Amino acid sequence: MLREEIFPLPSAGSEIALQLYRLPLFDLLFRAHSAHRRYHDAQDIQLCYLLSIKTGGCPEDCGYCSQSAHHDTGIERQPLLTVEEVHSAAARAKQAGAQRFCMGAAWRQAPEGRQFNRVLEMVRAVKSLDMEACVTLGMLTPRQAEQLKEAGLDAYNHNLDTSREHYPNIVSTRTYDDRLSTLRAARQAGLSLCCGGILGMGESVEDRCAMLAELAALEPQPESVPINLLMAVPGTPLQDEPPVEVTELVRTVAVARILMPKSRVRLSAGRVHLSREAQLLALFAGANSIFIGDKLLTTRNADLSQDEALLASLRGNVPADAPVAREA
Repeated sequence: MLREEIFPLPSAGSEIALQLYRLPLFDLLFRAHSAHRRYHDAQDIQLCYLLSIKTGGCPEDCGYCSQSAHHDTGIERQPLLTVEEVHSAAARAKQAGAQRFCMGAAWRQAPEGRQFNRVLEMVRAVKSLDMEACVTLGMLTPRQAEQLKEAGLDAYNHNLDTSREHYPNIVSTRTYDDRLSTLRAARQAGLSLCCGGILGMGESVEDRCAMLAELAALEPQPESVPINLLMAVPGTPLQDEPPVEVTELVRTVAVARILMPKSRVRLSAGRVHLSREAQLLALFAGANSIFIGDKLLTTRNADLSQDEALLASLRGNVPADAPVAREA
């Protein structure tokens, strides 16, 4: 059962997403993996790299963020990197296997002038390496979105984070509609969208499903849907939130895959806390991208050797001397 059959009207989206989320786990996995194989090669896992190009001092008060000026997290502020620094980092990422290079700056609104012009040069530098380029710079004007497109940018990341109803509990310095306005500006400029959310911020199952339904109702749907697990950073309001159960993550990935069958569903922040088996289950449920590198902006990520082992397990590269289970 694919999106065309189960998701006829945006107004019914939350209820349909919730029905899917509450299916018996194996039934949900079967539907999600079937949808995944219809549109994707199950062995195609895109590797991405995310670099913080301007760190800390953000005026937003997002409850999860280590870079907010409202929270004392010990993050050292870093000015905007040079184009040369970004080009070198992108070259190293490509050598490590990344096909997509993502750049994040801790701004509420992308600035005008020299700093924005430098970001445009960064985009051109990444594209010169024959890599996909994605940025997240905060809110955009329509003209800024057009300039990014003209520079060669492929995608703009701007997450919804959670449901419209739960959003005011997480952020007070901007609205949900502010987020959607930036997504519209990026789409109208011809950029693809990278837009997802974060699990583990005190939201309900209904909130998770409402967020997925909101994403699925976008026309066209986001080409990229990152699913993040909260990295509970000391000093943030969400520092004491309990971790999300693996099956809850897997259910979220599976519903995202069914509702948005053609999208890249990205297993993003929080992978460092997942076992290899948990990650494989999420990939089976429909995730088909991971972020490599030791950091995602300012938080820890899985190391390269772990990712190599994960991908080897996925592709069946079993060592010749691996033990074989025998019947008793």
